[in-house]
Amino acid sequence: MRKTKHKIGVLLLALFSFAGAAQDVHFSQFYETPQLINPALTGDFNGDIRAIINYREQWKTIGNPFQTSMFSFDAGVIKKKWARAVLNAGIMAYNDKAGASQFGTTQVNVSVSARVSVSEKHKISAGLQGGFAQKGIGNSELSWSNQFNGDAYDPNISSGEEALLNTEPFFYGDFATGLSWSFVNKPKNMASNDKITANVGVALFHVNKPKQEFYFDELENLYSKMVIHGKTSIGLRGVNMAIIPSFYMAIQNTAKEINAGGFVKYRLKEESKHTGLIKEAAIYLGGHYRVGDAFIPSLFLDVANFSLGVSYDLNISGLKEVTQGNGGIEISLRYINPNPYKGGGGAMF
Repeated sequence: MRKTKHKIGVLLLALFSFAGAAQDVHFSQFYETPQLINPALTGDFNGDIRAIINYREQWKTIGNPFQTSMFSFDAGVIKKKWARAVLNAGIMAYNDKAGASQFGTTQVNVSVSARVSVSEKHKISAGLQGGFAQKGIGNSELSWSNQFNGDAYDPNISSGEEALLNTEPFFYGDFATGLSWSFVNKPKNMASNDKITANVGVALFHVNKPKQEFYFDELENLYSKMVIHGKTSIGLRGVNMAIIPSFYMAIQNTAKEINAGGFVKYRLKEESKHTGLIKEAAIYLGGHYRVGDAFIPSLFLDVANFSLGVSYDLNISGLKEVTQGNGGIEISLRYINPNPYKGGGGAMF
């Protein structure tokens, strides 16, 4: 019975990779994928240049993991010519392989954003993004439900999908736009850790609804996706700690994803007799809940210019009988120059 459930689970994931092919990739560490959630967040960090590497592996216990990797880079382009405005630019590239079908997506996007200071504490950013994507099936020898003869799977039964399914890669252009509002409150008599910051934004992806060539006899459009996100950091005076709650919501046709949670940040100090770490270091412990799908405990370590993050999805959805609760591991590595702690506050906020 357990083997039967396992095979059914594999079949479901193979089919799911097609059902979800028109949907977008996602990372549990959404706060470490700024250009993926809002073009307006391009260049919105405490420093001059930023580079981030992300890797995610999901449902490995079933035997056909979903793997997603991404690289992004952004920087300030014009910072000194305009008194109240900053122009930023960035680039990101990701590759995704989905399940037994090995349905692959490779995409490269370029982003630009303009941030305007409306007051000493408030800033508004607007961003545009454009790029190209390639999609295709890496495994054409798939198993289909209509190849079940009543007792078992029979590969000799024609699936009828060969004449319909396009197994050749196809290309399309893709565009997005977004807005973001930021707030920083740091009284002069307070330490950098005690400041209060906040960010809220909204973005629309696949504005042009690019055509998807999955089948020979019809073209489908990639549905536009709306993203709403927010994050705040509340410094606790006198204890060298901060509370950092955040949320992310994405709506794409009938699909919806909601994440909510946060971190407790503790900033390590040079004079600590217990750690021996350098002054510019902090540790973040917390996690998020993806509604109806997973709990995601996470741990981050900042050391000067670098930040390493590790999280793990604990599956609680209907697939948990097949996955045994195992979702996926995710790792991120971020570099910011100059050292964000020199400017006060750190990299995450």
